[in-house]
Amino acid sequence: MTELNDKQIRILQVAERLFAEKGFDGTSIRDISREAGSNIAMVSYYFGSKEKMLEALILHRIRDMRLQLENLMRENLSPPQKMERLVDLYLERVNKNRCIYQIVQFELASNKRKLDMKQFLDVKKQNLACLEQIVREGQEQGLFRKDVNITLLPSTLIGTYFHFQANRPLYEDLLDLNTDARFETYVTTELAAHIKQTINALLLP
Repeated sequence: MTELNDKQIRILQVAERLFAEKGFDGTSIRDISREAGSNIAMVSYYFGSKEKMLEALILHRIRDMRLQLENLMRENLSPPQKMERLVDLYLERVNKNRCIYQIVQFELASNKRKLDMKQFLDVKKQNLACLEQIVREGQEQGLFRKDVNITLLPSTLIGTYFHFQANRPLYEDLLDLNTDARFETYVTTELAAHIKQTINALLLP
């Protein structure tokens, strides 16, 4: 996929919001073009179909994460410090773009339509390789355990986040998170701290 221009990015942003609000099947190219201020012919020219638009949206989001991971790898930090920053980065990205994550998970689980996910999976593997490099550095320095299942670390991190989001009514009641602001603050403080503690428990001797 080549670099996106401003109009394409605008269309994808609108598509992401509408997919989240109305569902993939409930959103039409006409809806997207109207909200984005573009005509249907232009949207079709850029993306071809709604499925191709979803593929482009997924790749756009995950490539952005890739760039941030590459920047993290260049920083002069210890492996534990890098891991803490990585957890913050994952949580920030997932929380900011949770709509697209939810759409992707639903589409992958439902298998209702054929999406070309090869590029998506390739970038995911590259992101996982960055995580693996951090863990290997920590293991070589005697800072991390040798028996860590690196492949499952993202599932632990992201799975905890989405379990919390999926059970929002329960946690709102249990933790008195009765406004959006209080809920979001809890996510970025207490939930983030809990996830870091969990990852540290898996990594540290």
